Amino acid sequence: MKLTAAILTISDSSHQGLRADLSGPRLQRCLSDAGFEIAFTQVLPDDELLIASSLRDAANQARFVVTSGGTGISARDVTPEATRSVCDRLIEGIAELMRAEGAKHTPFAALSRGLCGTLGTSLILNLPGNPAGAEQSLKSVLHLIPHALDLLAGKTEHSAML
Repeated sequence: MKLTAAILTISDSSHQGLRADLSGPRLQRCLSDAGFEIAFTQVLPDDELLIASSLRDAANQARFVVTSGGTGISARDVTPEATRSVCDRLIEGIAELMRAEGAKHTPFAALSRGLCGTLGTSLILNLPGNPAGAEQSLKSVLHLIPHALDLLAGKTEHSAML
């Protein structure tokens, strides 16, 4: 099965054109290098309803949807709430692994509220907005994603590498 991904950058300032989106292109390179075909990228403001709607649209076009930004604890950080509202099930272990790996690089990793969950046969993953943090977080769990997508698609044979 073809690996497809969508990247949603959640940032008021990038959406308004006040700051360049640095995390989206970085994640696109990382995913492309891992064999994913990028279905689309989008920059959105920190708006819970718009994020939720965009997550649903993205999951209809790509099997793996990553978000960057909006996972902190400020009032405008609503990406986890939007993600929770559209997901069928949460996969806590993936978010826990990202935070554990992130803590090796920064003490602020524990402040991330990013989630991972399923929406139909797609997987949604929230990443931090910081470009280095987003890439590091993605790389810390990327080895799990193809197997998770296989399971969501109904392929239940266990990989020999696990």
